[in-house]
Amino acid sequence: MVVTLKEMKNYLRVDSDEDNKLIRHLIASAERLCMDILRTDDPAELESAANAKTAVLYTAAYLYEHREEADHHALALTLRALLFGSRKEGF
Repeated sequence: MVVTLKEMKNYLRVDSDEDNKLIRHLIASAERLCMDILRTDDPAELESAANAKTAVLYTAAYLYEHREEADHHALALTLRALLFGSRKEGF
């Protein structure tokens, strides 16, 4: 796991435990999205990628803040820019 629940809640500035389950799911989704951008199925490659923590924090926060109207295309472009240096040429 690149980002812990505590780190994510601090990043989101969430104090209550009310959204813990949602935030855990968003972290998992963010990690999966970042792995897809990196073109890997290996979580260890995500953990070792430059900007991985930033990318996961950004992605989970974006999904949390834009639950109703998320622009996944714009999100993917931002992730490509963040993770470009670690991205594989192909699967």
